[in-house]
Amino acid sequence: MLQTPTPSSQDLTGGKAPHAVVIGAGFGGLAAAVRLGARGYRVTLLEHLDAPGGRAYVFKQDGFVFDAGPTIVTAPFLFEELWEMCGKRMADHVELREIQPFFRIQFHDGKHFDYTGKTDLMRQEVAKFNPDDVAGYDRFMKYSKEVFDIGFTELGHASFGRFTDMIKVAPDLVRLGGYRSVYGSVSQYFKSEYLRTVFSFHPLLVGGNPFSTTAVYNLIGYLEHEWGVHFAMGGTGKLAEGLVDLIRGQGNEVRFQATVDEITVDQGKVSGVRLASGETIAADVVVSNADSAATYRRLLPARYRKRWTDKRLDRSRYSMSLMVWYFGTDKRYEDVEHHTILLGPRYRALVDEIFQAKDLPDDFSLYLHRPTATDPSLAPEGCDAFYVLSPVPHLDADIDWETAAEPYRAKIEQALSDTLLPDLGRHVVSSHMITPPYFQDTLLSEKGAAFGLAPSLLQSAWFRPHNKSEEVDNLFLVGAGTHPGAGLPGVVSSARVLDEVVPDANTFA
Repeated sequence: MLQTPTPSSQDLTGGKAPHAVVIGAGFGGLAAAVRLGARGYRVTLLEHLDAPGGRAYVFKQDGFVFDAGPTIVTAPFLFEELWEMCGKRMADHVELREIQPFFRIQFHDGKHFDYTGKTDLMRQEVAKFNPDDVAGYDRFMKYSKEVFDIGFTELGHASFGRFTDMIKVAPDLVRLGGYRSVYGSVSQYFKSEYLRTVFSFHPLLVGGNPFSTTAVYNLIGYLEHEWGVHFAMGGTGKLAEGLVDLIRGQGNEVRFQATVDEITVDQGKVSGVRLASGETIAADVVVSNADSAATYRRLLPARYRKRWTDKRLDRSRYSMSLMVWYFGTDKRYEDVEHHTILLGPRYRALVDEIFQAKDLPDDFSLYLHRPTATDPSLAPEGCDAFYVLSPVPHLDADIDWETAAEPYRAKIEQALSDTLLPDLGRHVVSSHMITPPYFQDTLLSEKGAAFGLAPSLLQSAWFRPHNKSEEVDNLFLVGAGTHPGAGLPGVVSSARVLDEVVPDANTFA
């Protein structure tokens, strides 16, 4: 195992170690801070909220614990590596428990598909909808592994700092159909529209439109099959807390309620940051885990930006936003799985409306999370904790969320009561809601987009804001808005890219 140095004391030359400031304690920033500490940097992590997690913030009320955002942990080895860098075992601090089934996909007509990592069970589920598609499933999983081997293993932590990096991988991307959409690629393997939906919905979990997101995201099928879908006991927030403990154990600093107003620059290099309080903090390198568009528009003055100008940011395409209702009930709904995808009557037409329309669709598809199916400690005894997530347009849409939020929530409550959660209204004892303005005003995400830049082909890899900033020296980006993209594996992998692009600490000696 790698042993972490104590960077707050001295570097190898006997002088003070170089200083890295990390902006934002989302999982990308937390992972970046651990990795920089392991490489000999003194690290100061600044978070404007009062607790870690970013989109994985935790709401606690009325005895219930609600994970605000990520609830699906895949590729646990990415987290285990961070603990190993500190000479520790993640299992001694955080328990990850595999979920079976991974998801229950509930169709509007009452049919359902239990999505697992077990090949024989998946073949049986596929055969329920179309026996002829079983062979297609086997071919799809072989294809998904090929995409994983290239898109994740080889390219997931590559820097894509030069356009030639993109040229080198273009043949592989073409061979694997990366120019197609996820849905278009899936349709080559399945004839059943039900199954095309089952195997193409994943981009919605990372802010992508299945009908325009590059087919490279089909690697998720193999990723889940190989390593499973897990839940952190105590909630995803336990992972964030564990990473904070690692950073502090390295001798480094984590500061909450510390809002960065500007990344400061001197002679073409970052010199540190200025906080909203007026405090300035000098730094040799700055890593931003803030939304990439907001990093450039809000934090780096326009005079330093030649590529990511305001005009270019205006032209970029952004992910959808979310309405999420967190609620606790005074009874348990034992028949409801940990993860349920509740689909409405439309698929493509609904997704098109969400990503392109200027108003709320009349129908919806939902992701229902019931963590108490796995960890009853997240609610008072005899109770259940839930959240239900509905994709909605980002803030370019003409929606007044002050007036639209409650009627929309009530429609969702009624839909759940009519299907999975009978008499729901009579049993809700705790309630909290977030809408697109939360993502803009609290999480500081451009246009209130829940996942930053949309993961289309021409906004992936080299075309995304680079992990090593193109604008000024010694500025680096991690998180959903840079390469490789959103989702826990994506943002944690973005911190792995730093090992390639951030200078060794001894170069500042």
